[in-house]
Amino acid sequence: MNFHSDHVVGAHPKVMEALVAANQGSVPSYGNDPVSAALEEDLAVLFGREVRVFMTPTGTAANALSLAALTPRWGAIYAHSEAHVEMDECAAPEFYTGGAKLSLVPGDHGRMDLDQLAARLAAAPRGFVHAAQPAAITLTQATEAGTVYTPDQVRRAGAIAREQGVRLHMDGARFANACVHLGVAPAEITWDAGVDVLSFGSAKNGTLGAEAVVVFDPELAEAMGYLRKRAGLLIPKMRFLSAQFRAYLAGDLWLSLAGHANAMATRLAHGLQSLPGVSLAHPVEANELFVDLAEPAVAALEKAGAGFYRWAEPAPGAVRIRLVTSWATDPAEVDRFLDHASIAAVHGRR
Repeated sequence: MNFHSDHVVGAHPKVMEALVAANQGSVPSYGNDPVSAALEEDLAVLFGREVRVFMTPTGTAANALSLAALTPRWGAIYAHSEAHVEMDECAAPEFYTGGAKLSLVPGDHGRMDLDQLAARLAAAPRGFVHAAQPAAITLTQATEAGTVYTPDQVRRAGAIAREQGVRLHMDGARFANACVHLGVAPAEITWDAGVDVLSFGSAKNGTLGAEAVVVFDPELAEAMGYLRKRAGLLIPKMRFLSAQFRAYLAGDLWLSLAGHANAMATRLAHGLQSLPGVSLAHPVEANELFVDLAEPAVAALEKAGAGFYRWAEPAPGAVRIRLVTSWATDPAEVDRFLDHASIAAVHGRR
């Protein structure tokens, strides 16, 4: 019953098979290999347009490099107040941009309030040497609250970016989960909605570690190449990252795996909502749940061996926990957790 993260499970067998296949023979290094070239073609087909692709080993690297390509050192990056770039990346965006400022915008359920975003950008002091200059917006899809931005919301953010002369980045660590929930083509919530650069994650959904920076604006591609090398992230044996991602995309495996993870989260949510004293803090739209329980119930679940993170204390005597499902979550594991949660919920109300 390990629901700590979608990183706790291994890689999908098809990804491992692709790595073994890529381990044959000798090919050019640093991404100049046939596997990496084929991946760029795969992603061009997936998004329905020409793209440039820069593979990195981690999501933090993908986000930081993307924002560095979009933002000068004196720039401001507008992000949700609880975005991954703010809470969980140890100032990597600030470091790789050379000191750009994260400007935080609140919003319910992990989504930026787009009206506030538009107002903040409109009021920004342009040309004022004492203030960081607006440069980029970053959306997290799916969000850190387990919700998603709808196509209309992404288009609105894209329109705001164009009106205000800034770039739009998408942190897609759980992009597959968002696509499955929305039932849309990837283009509809990326370049067609105004996204300039996508950090397309896969490590949370079945690979060992392969994150694709997908650049939709060719003007940004040259800078991205140099930034990646300067950061020490140009992997010599790039074929092993590209091979993982090709296997991830083949036959829509990425959507199948995300669909399973989402379904397991929904199964958990339905079971938990029926229990006394249990409530969900956010809508469940991807593969993360945030659940409010009494402290005794949380302690009972921990004692039973359930794995999760204590996230917050929404009220005296209550604990908010985070549960994350994955492509490998067994339905029996979910049901076992729900059985323990049922007992714990009763115990927590005594």
